[in-house]
Amino acid sequence: MSTLTVPQQVPPVSEDVEQLRKAFSGWGTNEGLIISILGHRNAAQRKLIRQAYAEAYGEDLLKALDKELSNDFERVLLLWTLDPAERDAALANEATKRWTSSNQVLMEIACTRSSNELLLARQAYHARFKKSLEEDVAHHTIGDFRKLLFPLVSSYRYNGDEVNMTLAKSEAKMLHEKISNKAYSDEELIRILATRSKAQINATLNQYKNEFGNDINKDLKADPNDEFLALLRATVKCLTRPEKYFEKVLRLAINKRGTNEGALTRVVATRAEIDMKLIKDEYQRRNSIPLDRAIVKDTHGEYEKLLLELVGHQDA
Repeated sequence: MSTLTVPQQVPPVSEDVEQLRKAFSGWGTNEGLIISILGHRNAAQRKLIRQAYAEAYGEDLLKALDKELSNDFERVLLLWTLDPAERDAALANEATKRWTSSNQVLMEIACTRSSNELLLARQAYHARFKKSLEEDVAHHTIGDFRKLLFPLVSSYRYNGDEVNMTLAKSEAKMLHEKISNKAYSDEELIRILATRSKAQINATLNQYKNEFGNDINKDLKADPNDEFLALLRATVKCLTRPEKYFEKVLRLAINKRGTNEGALTRVVATRAEIDMKLIKDEYQRRNSIPLDRAIVKDTHGEYEKLLLELVGHQDA
């Protein structure tokens, strides 16, 4: 499901480090050389490269990249080069400083990472920012948003496939009652979404549709302009069909009114090693155009080249 391509014969880490150093020296930066290396190494390999670079030159590779590069290309390369837990911590910290759609980034991290990945992100957050992610979410969000986001980022879900059908039926009924009464931020509704395993939530939502005739997200569209309901729908989608959620983020990011480079960068950098193939398939199905072609139409330069490499464009 990953779209990252790694060479069958990966050069020694020392050689990658030497080549990166060479890319930074002389007149101008050799962006193509940087892309050819970092754009084709997995997370474990990139971590070794960072360690070896620091040992060899006494400087963090990220600082070297930050000095040499700029704009969207720098942003995607820095996010990509970060360890995944550090990257999630950085994205979450940015999200706590802004309002509106940043809530969705917090939810996205909480709901699309495994329990262990979310725990590592929280630990990385603690190490880097000297406070907890939960503390910042509690401090920077308000009302219903806090009621949902705090338990989501605090969660440690069971990852197994076991399902309790009796529980699924009773919780489907409970969800329907709460939604029918417009009690969208009810503690029980949030508890189900924030704590149940993804297998259990899928069973509950399938039961909901079978019993009450509608997909739960259709019933959560009572007010299309309600931002909290939009966040609830996105939460359900992230927990059950993340490729559909990320396809929508990309569709809204790449449109005729201009590109949202922040969202495009985030999705490619965080999903290329996870499920970008599924997201690409969903994007093509929904938009009748391949994702790489949409990227070519809306981006340019080294930024475009690295995005194409990461999404597995054959002619990148």
